[in-house]
Amino acid sequence: MTDYTEFQTTLGQDVKAPQSPEEAVLDAVPNPQAGTLAVVRFTCPEFTSICPVTGQPDFGHLVVDYIPDQRLVESKSLKLFLQSFRNHGAFHEDCTINVGKRIAEATKPIWLRIGGYWYPRGGIPIDVFWQTGTPPEGVWLPDQGVAPYRGRG
Repeated sequence: MTDYTEFQTTLGQDVKAPQSPEEAVLDAVPNPQAGTLAVVRFTCPEFTSICPVTGQPDFGHLVVDYIPDQRLVESKSLKLFLQSFRNHGAFHEDCTINVGKRIAEATKPIWLRIGGYWYPRGGIPIDVFWQTGTPPEGVWLPDQGVAPYRGRG
């Protein structure tokens, strides 16, 4: 059995939410299924950040799909990282790509994609997509399941 304590800064700890994405730590733990191609999905339907111009809240639905290699992202640290954007001023594109790049940096996945589906402000929804490259051939990639904007409900 793997001892995960050396990899954890959040799991099993009393940790306050980080005040910014730069302050947040993403824990990566050993993948017990390394060598097996499998898609892991994280969905954050209530992602929030702040408009850097107006200071008004922005709301998005993030979907992250990744194929882990040697490391998995630990979900509690991911939740705290995502929560750190609540007081962070950045445009939709920057938030979405920042989340994807930080997860990729922490886990060094075989492949990762993120879809940021943002609710409208000023009457325009913005959807942002980023991926690390081409997924391996033969891997089943489900649709991200978020319909084009029509009230998002």
